[in-house]
Amino acid sequence: MPTDMNPTPQTWFLYMLRCREGQLYTGISTDVERRLAQHESGKGAKYLRGRAPLKLLFQQLVGSHSEALKAEAQMKKMSKGDKEKMLAVYASHSSKL
Repeated sequence: MPTDMNPTPQTWFLYMLRCREGQLYTGISTDVERRLAQHESGKGAKYLRGRAPLKLLFQQLVGSHSEALKAEAQMKKMSKGDKEKMLAVYASHSSKL
């Protein structure tokens, strides 16, 4: 019998994908690579079915599931233009690492 009844909480990520026709999709996952593979195989979000190829543009460690849901909601409220600006900044910082 386990002594620890409170398992450690999983770490969640916020991620953004670009679809074949340029649409942006935002989601959360504990394993972004696994989730991307699910999306690409048609077993992920219904919205993404038939929109492959998908490109992972952004992923950020968020923390708890609750924090990830809040971050996802905030990002989904952003305009596409604001998301594109954020992605441009992210890409320029990522290329310097």
